[in-house]
Amino acid sequence: MPLDLDWVAGAHVNRSAVERRTATLPTRRTVKKEWQAAWLLRAITCIDLTTLSGDDTPGRVRRLCAKARQPVRPDMLEAMGVKQKITVGAVCVYPRRVRDAVEALQGTQIPVASVATGFPAAQTPLPQRVAEIEQAIEAGAREIDVVINRTHVLTGDWKALYDELRLFRETCGDAAHMKTILATGDLGTLKQVYQASLVAMMAGSDFIKTSTGKESVNATLEVGLVMVRAIREYMQRTGFKVGFKPAGGISSAKQVLAWQAMMKEELGVEWLMPDLFRIGASGLLTDLERQLYHFITGRYAARHHMPMG
Repeated sequence: MPLDLDWVAGAHVNRSAVERRTATLPTRRTVKKEWQAAWLLRAITCIDLTTLSGDDTPGRVRRLCAKARQPVRPDMLEAMGVKQKITVGAVCVYPRRVRDAVEALQGTQIPVASVATGFPAAQTPLPQRVAEIEQAIEAGAREIDVVINRTHVLTGDWKALYDELRLFRETCGDAAHMKTILATGDLGTLKQVYQASLVAMMAGSDFIKTSTGKESVNATLEVGLVMVRAIREYMQRTGFKVGFKPAGGISSAKQVLAWQAMMKEELGVEWLMPDLFRIGASGLLTDLERQLYHFITGRYAARHHMPMG
């Protein structure tokens, strides 16, 4: 849609109200026993299993993809009576490793996501950032996680942010979904998080995402609430549903349940499904498996009993 600067300029966020709301999420809404197991299995299907390290190798990516294919031990699924196939939502890698991931995931419906546009800082020239998207799609990526230039937000240049994201959206075309990383830990205020969310959605983002995982502060419930409220307002005004992806620092089942409770209460059951909700994580899956093992046996397994990617 065209950039609506009046809508962006009119945004307001009450920080104290946000903090009061998010403080209740981990305590007021709880699920136990088989219902908790079901929620954790659903969370696994929403994970973007991620490796974004300087020492990534083809072998590491293949191991990660093997874990993506079978994220929970078959004996545990059998013990819970789970018949349907459980896989993660996607595998997320650097553009250089996309082809390795695509080859390792052949025969599955698991998409490969690639970071792009000068990840994580977005400080490279614009033609290079666009070329990264093109190269990742050519290698087989079906989802592109673009990162915004934070300078545009911090200086209030919403037109420049919109124009860049529209260009990225056009480059993705029909070949790939675009997930826009706001890097909220680098933005100045919650109001700017809300405004950046609106601009990203106006520019055609399929998802908005909290963080690169490389900032000093990554996904928090406070910024998450602000972003999902922006998604809700955008849907009410335009009729379009935009997905949400928290990423960075989410490493426990307890945290995941709080995020799921927020999505259900703020946006509804649709936003508990992988087409509208993703969790960017690398170490989270082990804790989810351990919690499911506890549900089955009544005791926690050692971490080395959970096969890792």
